[in-house]
Amino acid sequence: MRGRHKRRRILQPSRYRSKVVADTLTEEARSERMSLIKGSGTKPEMTVRRGLHALGFRFRLHDRGLPGRPDIVLPKYNAVIFVHGCFWHSHHCQKGRIPGTNAAFWQEKFQNNRKRDARVTRALRKDGWRVFKIWECELRTPALRDRSIARVARLLRATPR
Repeated sequence: MRGRHKRRRILQPSRYRSKVVADTLTEEARSERMSLIKGSGTKPEMTVRRGLHALGFRFRLHDRGLPGRPDIVLPKYNAVIFVHGCFWHSHHCQKGRIPGTNAAFWQEKFQNNRKRDARVTRALRKDGWRVFKIWECELRTPALRDRSIARVARLLRATPR
């Protein structure tokens, strides 16, 4: 009887949740669902674009000729802006936590994302671009949103073109 039953992996509860919930989707269904996550035109990105446009800035979007395809490209100011999601880029805020389920996978994924972000930033700066990052959590409330966009606008206008 002993050999007939497969051993089940015991899931350790996360320190943020009281219990662990197993994934209810198949691997194919999970892959399909994850492929639907947008990379451009997200709500945080649209918020920044609207704010910059209202302040008189004109820009290009997702220039394929630049490393990392920046979200917003301001050629007149020789600057690029990345609007980072806190989860995917492992920010130090509440939304940037590592999930309790399959933590090793997420740890490696986030580490690779951070390395890629650093590599892209170095390449852009080497080419003479100024790189700005706006985090999703900085756009959470109208006050934070206005302050973040105003900060980037002030830095863009303060330095020579």
